[in-house]
Amino acid sequence: MDLKNHIRGIPDFPKPGILFYDISTLLAHAAAWKETVNRLAEEIAPYEPEVLVGIESRGFLVAAPLALELGLGFVMIRKRGKLPGDIIAHTYDLEYGSDTIEIQADAVKPGQKAIVLDDLLATGGTMAAAIGLLGRVGADVKAAAFIIELSFLDGRSRLGVPAHSLIRYDE
Repeated sequence: MDLKNHIRGIPDFPKPGILFYDISTLLAHAAAWKETVNRLAEEIAPYEPEVLVGIESRGFLVAAPLALELGLGFVMIRKRGKLPGDIIAHTYDLEYGSDTIEIQADAVKPGQKAIVLDDLLATGGTMAAAIGLLGRVGADVKAAAFIIELSFLDGRSRLGVPAHSLIRYDE
């Protein structure tokens, strides 16, 4: 099955000149979504992860069903102020300003093998920040995985861990 056939391109979103790759059409197609989860499971299983981590918000859509498929726990990395209890925050630079992501302090045990997931890899800034945050809480981040990669932006070069993507756009 060619998963690219289930991704909708939306021009000029969220601003003019940007082509947004919308996974909602993939999620709406049961067979394509199941194939996506199965292929991601095949990609990450060799790392023998103990927990899967999803980045808010579409990363939750990827990591949660994959964790269920593999019989693993699921942990959330969220934007500032969205998680209850004790949290660990990580602020990182954006092209124009900065942003902060957070994880619950007890969400990952030190040394626990983790894989981080998101729907799309572009410049790699958010994923690199998530990997850094997980390192601060003691996780052993083995890899990152995505449904889509915009390979022309070379985001994987910022990650410091192996990166896996099912669909690549080269321009």
